Amino acid sequence: MTTSPKRAPCIVALGGGGFRTDPGDPRMDEYILSLPQVPCPKICFVPTASGDSDAYIARFYDTYGVDRCRPSHLRLFGRRIQDLTDHVLAQDIIYVGGGATAFLLAIWRQAGLDAIFREAWRRGVVLSGSSAGALCWFEGGLTDSFGRPLQALRDGLAVVPGSFCPHYDSEADRRPAFQRAIADGTIPAGIAADDRVGVVYRGVELAEIVTSRSAARAWRVERTRDGVRETELVPSRLLEA
Repeated sequence: MTTSPKRAPCIVALGGGGFRTDPGDPRMDEYILSLPQVPCPKICFVPTASGDSDAYIARFYDTYGVDRCRPSHLRLFGRRIQDLTDHVLAQDIIYVGGGATAFLLAIWRQAGLDAIFREAWRRGVVLSGSSAGALCWFEGGLTDSFGRPLQALRDGLAVVPGSFCPHYDSEADRRPAFQRAIADGTIPAGIAADDRVGVVYRGVELAEIVTSRSAARAWRVERTRDGVRETELVPSRLLEA
């Protein structure tokens, strides 16, 4: 079994955007490819949350071409890769797609991928993803896996502590629902991110916030005696056009 060179654990949680919804803006994708700091990094797309959508997989390969990286994908419906540990630990980057977070977590646990991804993180494989592919790495958050209204999700992988909320500026019900869930203690305090914002963790500490939109922000949301406190987090880097 081959493994990536030893690097510090890293997670990039995108509030939205990336190749699925913003194919004309490659800046976030280029940023993710830069993180391992190796030429032609190995990146594996995991589209479980979309039911392994063929269209989603095709768009991944359109974006992450062989001229820039060594792409692969991991299907769990009609699975062809038998040794999941070997394949995952051989990567430089794991990119998890959006969709139904609750279903993603249930299927990963049945397949044993939850433990494999934790080991990959410890070994320095960059874990990344958008929407459901971002929320999954936290303790919890909100999910639309079962439609609206949004429901609390409390069984994330907890690779990093706290909760996460994507699409904070683009889906009107996200912000009030996230604040209510933290205010009443349903989910722990956490971080919310607007679309096209990447929240970067080194180990379990928030290290950087990047964006490809000048007006986009992340937000720290914490429980207080009177409800919640929301603190604006201005991205430390605006990705170059």
